[in-house]
Amino acid sequence: MSQIGLASLEKLMPATTFSTSNDTYKQLLAGGGVFQIPRFQRDYSWTEENWEDLWSDIDDLMQGNDADAHYMGYLVLQPKPDRTLDIIDGQQRMTTLSLLVLSGMRKIRDLVQAGIDPANNETRLGEIRRTYIGQIDTVSLSVDSKITLNRNNDDYYQTYLTTLRDMPARGFKASEHLMRKATEWFQRRLNEYLVATGRPEVEHGVAIAELIDTVSRGLFFTVITVDDELNAYKVFETLNARGVKLAAPDLLKNYLFSLISRDTAGAAHDRELDQVERRWSDILERLQSENITAYLRTYWGANHAFVRQSELFKVIKRSIADREQAYRLITGLEDGVETYLSLTQPDQSGWAGEDRENAKLLKLFSVRQPFALLMAMQDKIPEGFSQVLSGIVNITFRYNAISNLQANEQERTYSRVAIGISQGSYTSAAEVLRELRSIYPNDEVFRANFSVKAFDTSNNRNKQIVRYILAKIDAQNSQTAYVSPPSEISVEHILPENPADNWPLFSETEAASSVYRLGNMMLLEESLNRRAGNLAFIQKKPLYADSNLLPPSQLAIVDWDWDGSQIENRQRQLAIVATGIWRVSQLHP
Repeated sequence: MSQIGLASLEKLMPATTFSTSNDTYKQLLAGGGVFQIPRFQRDYSWTEENWEDLWSDIDDLMQGNDADAHYMGYLVLQPKPDRTLDIIDGQQRMTTLSLLVLSGMRKIRDLVQAGIDPANNETRLGEIRRTYIGQIDTVSLSVDSKITLNRNNDDYYQTYLTTLRDMPARGFKASEHLMRKATEWFQRRLNEYLVATGRPEVEHGVAIAELIDTVSRGLFFTVITVDDELNAYKVFETLNARGVKLAAPDLLKNYLFSLISRDTAGAAHDRELDQVERRWSDILERLQSENITAYLRTYWGANHAFVRQSELFKVIKRSIADREQAYRLITGLEDGVETYLSLTQPDQSGWAGEDRENAKLLKLFSVRQPFALLMAMQDKIPEGFSQVLSGIVNITFRYNAISNLQANEQERTYSRVAIGISQGSYTSAAEVLRELRSIYPNDEVFRANFSVKAFDTSNNRNKQIVRYILAKIDAQNSQTAYVSPPSEISVEHILPENPADNWPLFSETEAASSVYRLGNMMLLEESLNRRAGNLAFIQKKPLYADSNLLPPSQLAIVDWDWDGSQIENRQRQLAIVATGIWRVSQLHP
């Protein structure tokens, strides 16, 4: 693994920009280096699965299984002018190893307080602290720490962990809770280890000191020291280290912050990073449960180019090369959040009337491909936004909901037009809609697909789509305004979903292929639907006649017999009506 990674690095950049060495954890900490996790690196995020994995490696070392050393992957460091070393990659592993050492120190401290070999254990405690954690100030009792965490985690680490104080559990960040839980987890494992050794309690201090020494000498890293920030992040992107892998937003944040901090220093540098950190945090806070990677990809598709998720960071990084561009990107991301959230969470948006209803329909259809275009419209041609949103709902209904055509080409088309909007190539809603002709199934194709469409209504989303379709068609047939059907209106399957032997016109195979056809479904009051149940068609007809929902053109159902040909005929009639409803006028002669 090491050789593959280094070979990739040598192809990526000259060897003069970085140096490598293999160092144990003890060599790193005992060598006088002071390690610093940059303030904008991600918070502590390892969980029990990661702790368990590390402990398994430790157990192998202590048992002498296979080897007396274990490889911990890459540690990417960048020297700073104040003789500290920024940890560009490896902060999760370095932090966790520090928590392991602190857990052992807590156990030795407990032995001292219990009067068990106090003098020797006090000596052990001080030596372990000096080697791995840092010198303690005898007045303030604070620690001149060998490792400094990021801005969100360092206060908790220095205040409660390095000082061996009691760890409060309330009112702290999730990452701080994880550090506390990790410390407690390792303490439990250490207790189990001590029991397993069978050594008397008076020797427990020795056993813990031996474990820490064995671990620190047996765990080794390939240390890559890089000369400047941009080269550091090139290395960071190339390596596939053992720690929690960063997603595109984390990589992007680190890279943007490195660009912004490159040309400032001192107090001005800190103020600037504080401000940028707040702006980035505000973006994440507003997005909440929304996928930040999806938002980044949508924003980039609206303003720059179509990009696959796997290539997102690489593509953005190629386009953002200085502080001005970094700030422009952050500002753009801030400006686009409101439209994106209104599309993804329409019920909570500030939109009203038709825009909100159309956004809800896109959500119902589970389609996000048009979001880039709609974000560009809201930014550049806001006066045409509602018209384009309405047109895209009809395109989506034809292309996705009914025809089930490939979404990949559709997304590329939306992104191409979105970029045209952002660049000023299109200036009106009509121009934009005409550019979407390639993803608009024509009347003949749509009518043919609608005529055979089936929706399995055991799926709730499909049931909601069917309610929408039937309500729109009923409104058209009765020449009334469409109203979203209330919850007491249900979908009736004329041929029941579980027909009994009172439906002799359908074989078992015919029933299975017909029951979820649109031509076999209608809207009916819930009370009548329950009464209809699995009744024979002749028994259902009087119930249908009692309904207040059927438009005059559909009342003929009560005069029909019901078999496969009737379902076919009715669905063809519905398809004709649907073709006129879901139409984009700009895409017809």
